[in-house]
Amino acid sequence: MCPTVWFYLAEIYRLQEEHPWATLSMIADAMGVSLQAASRMVRRMAENGYIRHEPYQGVQLTPEGEKIALHVIRRHRILEAFMVKVMRFGWDEVHDMVDRLERGVDEREIERMDEMAGFPKRCPHGEPIPSKDGVMPVIDDKPLSEWPEHTPAQVSRVKTHDPEKLRYLESVRLVPGTPVQVVARSPFNGPVHLECAGDRLVLGNELASELYVEHPAPAA
Repeated sequence: MCPTVWFYLAEIYRLQEEHPWATLSMIADAMGVSLQAASRMVRRMAENGYIRHEPYQGVQLTPEGEKIALHVIRRHRILEAFMVKVMRFGWDEVHDMVDRLERGVDEREIERMDEMAGFPKRCPHGEPIPSKDGVMPVIDDKPLSEWPEHTPAQVSRVKTHDPEKLRYLESVRLVPGTPVQVVARSPFNGPVHLECAGDRLVLGNELASELYVEHPAPAA
């Protein structure tokens, strides 16, 4: 069974993708625990050399902590891919299911699931899957809310696990790999108007900020 500290390290890695320092309150919110519980775990991780803690700034992973975090993230995303591609669960279901299951899955099972899912490069939500040797693929994307108008793009990843949002995005075909183009953007953080799969859509700014897009892949 994976120790709890592994999951803390994975959450700190995810937080550091958006913030230079992960604060104690961010960590507590991400883990669903009290500030006191998060503080105890931060002290433990710092003592073990997995993080460095700067008062009034927050924490950052050390190389050893990042190595463990990437291992945990790889496991989680392979499990999600397996449950969608092989077990046919919806992409709106699997994040929480994997949170409950992943502690009981050993490495041989993970590698077999990876094979059965076709060695996916990304999870169902478009997040990259780290390699076995702990390298996270680089993705050059940005939120749809920031994408320039009349510039071709394709959905890269979805930065939400809210089931209702995921079901809505799937219903309008805004899933990883789908071509999109912003045709207009309302001022003052208003909605984004776009074309997707031949349809015109209007997406609220909040959801457009959680939908990341990238330049289309070159034609084969």
